[in-house]
Amino acid sequence: MNIQWYPGHMTKTRRMMQENISLVDVVIELLDARIPYSSKNPDIDELAKNKYRIVVMNKCDLADEKSTAIWTKYFEEKGFKVVLVNAIKGTGISEVTNAAKELMKEKIEKQKARGRIFVPIRSMIAGIPNVGKSTFINKYVGKTTAKTGDKPGVTRGKQWIRIKKDFELLDTPGILWPKFEDKEVGLKLAFTGAINDDILDIQTMGVEFINLMMSVDADCIRKRYNIEFDSIDEPHEILAKIGEKRGFKIRGGEVDLERTAKILMDEFRGGKLGKITLELPEDIKNMNERKAEEEKAKKEADYKRKQEFKKK
Repeated sequence: MNIQWYPGHMTKTRRMMQENISLVDVVIELLDARIPYSSKNPDIDELAKNKYRIVVMNKCDLADEKSTAIWTKYFEEKGFKVVLVNAIKGTGISEVTNAAKELMKEKIEKQKARGRIFVPIRSMIAGIPNVGKSTFINKYVGKTTAKTGDKPGVTRGKQWIRIKKDFELLDTPGILWPKFEDKEVGLKLAFTGAINDDILDIQTMGVEFINLMMSVDADCIRKRYNIEFDSIDEPHEILAKIGEKRGFKIRGGEVDLERTAKILMDEFRGGKLGKITLELPEDIKNMNERKAEEEKAKKEADYKRKQEFKKK
C-alpha cells in the first residue's frame, strides 16, 4: 500500500508560506507525538531555515511517555525548542509563548536598547493536516477563532491572530509534501488521520496497521480485543479475529473486515488501544539505510540496462 496525497490547495499553501515567511520571527511546527518524524514536513525545514524554531508535540496524551522523552531529547539536540501539548485539554499551550520569548530575548533587548519601546513577536504556525492545529489555536486564544474538524484540510486560508498584545500568530492550512520517499511514512500518516480516509482502502490500512503493531506493541491489540495470536500469524488473520470477537458479520456469516478495520483505526486514533508511539529516532536510521539500499539497487539496475542496450 503506497500512499501519496497532495491536493492542489497544498501547492498554493506552500507558495503562501514562502511569501509570508519574511514577516515572522518564529516558526512553530505542530507534530503528532505518536509519529514525530513522519509528521514533520521536510519542506518546513527549508522554508524556515533562518528562523527561530519551536517544535510542539501535540497529542502527547496519546503517545508513550518514555518514547516522547526520547523524541524531546532528539529535537533539542538538533536545536529546537520543544513543547509537549494536549491541545484538547489545553495542557502545555502557555509554554509556547514562554519558549518564543526565550528565543527572542536577545533580539528584543537589542531593539529596545536602540529605543524601540514595543517589540511584538510575530510567529507562523504550521503542521500537517489533522494534527490538531485549529484546536491548539482555539485553546491558545481562549475562544473559537480557527475552524476545526475531524477531517484533514479544514483550514484553507491564512489568518493573523493576536494571542497577546506582544504576540501575533499567522495560521496556515495543513500541508504535506509532494512525495513520501518512504512507504512507512505515508502509512503512519494514514494511521493517524493526516490523509483523507476517502482515498484509502480501509481494510488494507487495518492489515498494515496490525503488521506495524506486531513490532511496536502487539499486546495492545491482544488486550483491547481479548484475542490470542502468535508473532507468526498473518495480520489479515488477526484482523479477522478482531471482527469475529466483535461480532462483525456480513451475509453468509463471513467477518466484515472493512467494518473491523474502520473500528480498529478509530480506536487507535481515539487512544483506546493505549498510549502508543509508532516510531523512535533509531527507526529514522533504519529508514535512511533502507532508502540508500533501494537507491543503490536502482542505480545498479539502470546501469545494467544501459550496458545491455549498448551490447544490442
